[in-house]
Amino acid sequence: MQSQGAFSQVGLQDRLKQFASSKWEKLTDRQRKYAKKAWGILTYKWRWQIAMNIPYLAIFLLDKTVPKVHEFDMALLATITSKLPLPAFISSLMGLG
Repeated sequence: MQSQGAFSQVGLQDRLKQFASSKWEKLTDRQRKYAKKAWGILTYKWRWQIAMNIPYLAIFLLDKTVPKVHEFDMALLATITSKLPLPAFISSLMGLG
């Protein structure tokens, strides 16, 4: 038997929708226009951020599923660290040696 708590998920969602709806209805037309513009800018930036992170997500997924990608990264790091004039203790502090 399930207990119906005061903070059930369905009740909370309904209350949030009702609260947002009541606040939206109280806005003037000018305030609604600015709110829509602000929401558009915010969601545009979210979409832009997701689009910019897709290549990193692809690399992360490939790194988990294709071991050759990880081997290439380690070989690249080894080549870079061999050509850098860094003392061994600095390389070890950075995790490169």
